[in-house]
This record gives sequence, structure tokens and C-alpha cells, in this order.
Amino acid sequence: MIRRLFWFSLGAAAAIYVGAKGRQLWHQTTPQAIGARLTDTATDMTGSVRDFGLRLRAAMAERESELKETLGLPQ
Repeated sequence: MIRRLFWFSLGAAAAIYVGAKGRQLWHQTTPQAIGARLTDTATDMTGSVRDFGLRLRAAMAERESELKETLGLPQ
């Protein structure tokens, strides 16, 4: 009797777990959730590109001043 109760409760717990994970997966694949993830990704990528551009301009200005100093050109 206890073995049956154990296996019954184990099966019930597994069913609840699978149901909860399935519902979570279902909500992640709705068009609204996918759109929100795409928006977040695009926002992050825009920030990364902006940061790259700023670092690139700073490095170019630094290198330009080094070259002018080396060649003896006016700043």
C-alpha cells in the first residue's frame, strides 16, 4: 500500500512539474514575449554599437595626436 502511495505521489508531482514547465514554455513562445525579447536584444545591440563607435573615435584621436607629435606637425 505504501509503495502504491509513493508511486502515485511521485507521478502526481511529475505531472505538476511538467504542466508548470509546459505552461512556462507556452508563455515564452507567444508573439508578445518573442517581440519583447527581440526589442531587448535590439536595444542591447544598439548600445554596444554606440559604445564601439565612441571607443573607436577616442582611439583614432589618440593615434592622430601621436602621429602629429612624431612627425612634428602642429596640433
